[in-house]
Amino acid sequence: MPQNPYRLLACVLLACSAAAMAAPPPPQPAATPAPATTAAKPAATDEVPTFQEIQAFTRAFEMIKQAYVEPVANKQLMHSAIRGMLAGLDPHSEFLDRSELKDLSEDTSGTYSGLGIEVAQANHQLVIVTPIDGGPAKRAGVLPGDVIVAIDGVVVQPDAIDDAIKKLRGPIGSKITLSVLHPNGDKPVTIPLVRQRIRVTSATTQMLEPGFAYVRISEFQQDTAGELTRALAKLQKDHGPLHGMVLDLRSNPGGLLTSAVGVADDFLGSGLIVSTRGRLPQSDMRFSATPGDLLNGAPMVVLVDNGTASAAEIVTGALKDNRRALVMGRRTFGKGSVQTILPLGNGDAVKLTTARYYTPDGTSIQAAGITPDIVLGNITVAADRSPSLDDDEHESDLPNHLAGSQTASHDADAGNLAVKDYALSEALHVLEGLALARPGAQPAAAASSAH
Repeated sequence: MPQNPYRLLACVLLACSAAAMAAPPPPQPAATPAPATTAAKPAATDEVPTFQEIQAFTRAFEMIKQAYVEPVANKQLMHSAIRGMLAGLDPHSEFLDRSELKDLSEDTSGTYSGLGIEVAQANHQLVIVTPIDGGPAKRAGVLPGDVIVAIDGVVVQPDAIDDAIKKLRGPIGSKITLSVLHPNGDKPVTIPLVRQRIRVTSATTQMLEPGFAYVRISEFQQDTAGELTRALAKLQKDHGPLHGMVLDLRSNPGGLLTSAVGVADDFLGSGLIVSTRGRLPQSDMRFSATPGDLLNGAPMVVLVDNGTASAAEIVTGALKDNRRALVMGRRTFGKGSVQTILPLGNGDAVKLTTARYYTPDGTSIQAAGITPDIVLGNITVAADRSPSLDDDEHESDLPNHLAGSQTASHDADAGNLAVKDYALSEALHVLEGLALARPGAQPAAAASSAH
């Protein structure tokens, strides 16, 4: 008796999937492999599907081919089946066809066409992890934690999240309308946007005060560590040695593991940065710091929030556990899993969760996130524009008084920073205290004594 062609098709699919799983993940540069084992760790359930399970799959395939209201191509059905398998695992495993694989490559290179948002599936919803600096979404007021409920008036269906994500990309200049529900909102708001070429400079720097630098990393791309090294070298060449630095990782969705390791290594002279553990021996890896510190031991404060995720959490955890930096802000997102791109041999691929991240202290980031050393609420400060009620006499009220020193200007600048960014203002205050407590430190901002 001839064999059922659909049963053969299912067996071919299972064999291909097993071959893909057996393929080792791409090597990670600068990694130190953990002691290897000879086989994958046992699966939680039986590894070989039962005859009844295979039969149910082939029957469903045949019924769809024969009875669905419109004809469906085999390729579409097979892609949908793979997407369904991966979607049932976790929010970050997914099927990538050729165009999606190209989009992923563009994302990590730092240049692509879109809205400038990082999204994820959570509780069967399409959630914005973070709007990227400089993108149209952030300029329009999109916030971390927003739920996209509709795209161009079409409601996002829980079983069609992947299709909704595809709609976010498009040609430069094309228009799109998002209906989003803010974290504390009671009804969706409509936000019209225009897609543009997103060119993300992942590391930017500026001086907060003499001797104190601010570094913002928006995401971890291929050259983020190199960008950071060059930017800090220029900053110190122009302004002299740094007495402290604020590293801003708020609303940073993550990115490449190797870039996160490189950034952490820039400030650590020794010690473990991160380890990964999975079922395959190739997934068990350890990344350690190499000698050298771009700040020569000057104190650091790391700012985080609920949009700090993945690779950004790796850097945060490495600096925190190695006692290299003080972490301030809100609990981080909690994406502590490793995704590996596994090619399927036909130009498509699967992005599969293959391991978990662990901080140097051995703590898993997954779902728990990182709790800051100093927790800050989501506080904003408004400028006091009310008339002064102070009737006391001051030096400034006297005729021909001398002009004020820089201290008054410094206080005004500090007040302006608090209004603009309260968390950053608090981080600077803590950083100045850490710099003063450093043995032999003489911060440039310190004023001479006067009576």
